[in-house]
Amino acid sequence: MTIRVLIVDDSSFFRRRLTEILSADPELEVIDTANNGREAVDKALALKPDVITMDIEMPVLDGISAVREIMQAQRIPILMFSSLTHEGAKATLDALDAGAVDFLPKKFEDIARDKQEAAEVLRDRVKAVARRRPLGRATFSHSTLARSTTLANRTLTESQRPATDPARPLTARSMLERPKLAERTATASSRSYAASSGKDYKLVAIGTSTGGPVALQRILTALPANFPLPIILIQHMPAAFTGAFAQRLNTLAKIEIKEAEDNDVLRPGVAYLAPGGKQMLLEGNDSQARLRIKEDDSPRITFKPSVDITFATAARVYHDKVLAIVLTGMGADGREGARMLKQQGSTIWAQDEASCVVYGMPQAIAAAGLMDAEVTLTDVAARILTELKHG
Repeated sequence: MTIRVLIVDDSSFFRRRLTEILSADPELEVIDTANNGREAVDKALALKPDVITMDIEMPVLDGISAVREIMQAQRIPILMFSSLTHEGAKATLDALDAGAVDFLPKKFEDIARDKQEAAEVLRDRVKAVARRRPLGRATFSHSTLARSTTLANRTLTESQRPATDPARPLTARSMLERPKLAERTATASSRSYAASSGKDYKLVAIGTSTGGPVALQRILTALPANFPLPIILIQHMPAAFTGAFAQRLNTLAKIEIKEAEDNDVLRPGVAYLAPGGKQMLLEGNDSQARLRIKEDDSPRITFKPSVDITFATAARVYHDKVLAIVLTGMGADGREGARMLKQQGSTIWAQDEASCVVYGMPQAIAAAGLMDAEVTLTDVAARILTELKHG
């Protein structure tokens, strides 16, 4: 089935170039273009495309405002194009907050090593986001956030409750994708979680890619200020974005969140976000571990930061004391690092397909037989605290 694309950009050259690239794939059909946000909203509602590519800076109505209006009317996956600047990063995060699914650099040379590879990455990304309906905005209302945080905090004091299948608990499916499960979704916030395994942990490690900024925000904002362990975060993201993303998360969450720096000593209740364009490694021992941030110019390494590389060093330092979680994302980054953690006896969770923007990285974990539990996004924070409370 052909994926119908609406291209939105105020540059006629960029619209033509993007149309050429996407139209080269028989699975993609550019049904129309728009040169400003107002036109984008009108055409989105009239044409109902499967996916929209959206510029941020445009006349009449900017891309962020256009995303908000479109998302209020119908859930169409939107892929933003952004400049790799600090201001571009902030605007892109605002667009993701408004409901956009993912983003790519506007300069194609920043996507890959050559034009052909960049075109392939672009087409693959459009197809990936088109297959998933967005789950909604990243921001919570005060009441929703309060309920989510209360649910997470409750696990610190409540007694264990039985679960019918700890390995694959009932998940809260998106009503947009699975209407027949609406009744289960409505009661998901009050259901029982799998009991703690009783394992002793000293680190939480989370790896993600496409859809990760929204997923991480939802998880981290639901953790209490007295969270007992350090957290490391590996998100595929350009160097210009990670500092702004860490700052945004830190203003929203109760725990401290920072962009990782070389020689940072891991502290409980602090989440360290791997800097874009570099590799984040762990060294030391499980009583005093520190981070090393390394430049990486190896052409063999696709992702910088790489979940595999960070997970592998966590396995050497923390052995069986890591709770590792692989969230939404394209590809299989994290699978080999998770394999090394699993060999050491650590615990591996993967996000369920229904709540992923792209079920690539978690699927790779599941297919390799490395997954100890499948978790839905809205449950992750509470499940973490349930698992840690007897650790």
